[in-house]
Amino acid sequence: MAQRVPPELENKLARLQALQAQYTRIVQERAAVEAEIAEVRRVLKVVEEAGEDAPVYRLEGTVFVRVDRAKLIEEMKDRLEILELRLQKLKKQEEELKKQLDKLAEELKSLQTKLSLGKQGGAGG
Repeated sequence: MAQRVPPELENKLARLQALQAQYTRIVQERAAVEAEIAEVRRVLKVVEEAGEDAPVYRLEGTVFVRVDRAKLIEEMKDRLEILELRLQKLKKQEEELKKQLDKLAEELKSLQTKLSLGKQGGAGG
């Protein structure tokens, strides 16, 4: 006869899976933000290195539109600042989730050990 998983273990396993999914999502989002930061920095560098009178264009839908260089640089710096703040927040969330995952993994390990010892002690007969 198959032994039923104790509700406490079942709940902790479900919590672990939910935390792992959340952690994976945060890691993926952080990677996307880091990639966007790199892209914004690259574009900002190109625009800043272009001459003062070099025309600058932005893609709007499917059309390139000429934009004011200084205004574009300001917008790019603002975007970079927002992305860097977002990255800091994601890193903190990732760190906190990692702590929760480690703690829960330890709790599960302890609970599984306790349950396996209980089975061995009770199977004397």
